[in-house]
Amino acid sequence: MKEAMFVSAMEDGAVRCGLCPHRCKIKENQVGACGVRENRDGILYSLVYGKSVALNIDPIEKKPLFHFFPGTLSYSVATVGCNLHCLHCQNADISQMPIDKGSIAGRNMPPEEIVKQAKQNGCRSISYTYTEPTVYFEYAFDTSRIAVESGLKNVFVSNGYMQPEALTTIQPYLHAANVDLKSFRNTFYQKICKASLQPVLDTIQQMKKQNIWFEVTTLIIPGLNDEQEELKQPVRDRSQV
Repeated sequence: MKEAMFVSAMEDGAVRCGLCPHRCKIKENQVGACGVRENRDGILYSLVYGKSVALNIDPIEKKPLFHFFPGTLSYSVATVGCNLHCLHCQNADISQMPIDKGSIAGRNMPPEEIVKQAKQNGCRSISYTYTEPTVYFEYAFDTSRIAVESGLKNVFVSNGYMQPEALTTIQPYLHAANVDLKSFRNTFYQKICKASLQPVLDTIQQMKKQNIWFEVTTLIIPGLNDEQEELKQPVRDRSQV
């Protein structure tokens, strides 16, 4: 466990988590929407710090990033948990584990060891991926700083559902991101992901302004987000993306 960042105290021992747009009000002995940030005696803790549930060596193109250090390897790390609850999640067994099963799985892997393993395996970068890196922000943040000191780059594979302050905090150490724009309709986000579209668009805009290299991915789901007009809209309305 590690004390969480982006927290404000509230009445009766509750806290407000300011990490993502949910801005959960978390009472004592409760967790936020992600299932991995818990209020214990008025202090919010990350339950997944140092607990890697997945460690792999991947081609950077698997993230997928096609214009950032192409042809190189990226050391991929994840914890359990996610701040979205998408009905079509491909990694639901780990992303939804804290909510569905009430458990936190993972092997002990401190930030220093991640960086060491990445370098030993010839990786040029570390990717925070498979689940949503925002929910294990403290773990990713500490790892990313050590990675930069060791000459490695850092990559977020993200749903983009984060608060501006969080992105600004990690920006000096974050070199690239793939943002999963799940749809260009807010109704899709509300119904399928239990979230909203605008914060994701805001994150993409902020990445552009802060000179973080980003690429956008949309998983096409027949009958839900595959209408031609919707698919053309991000290109047509570039001021929003």
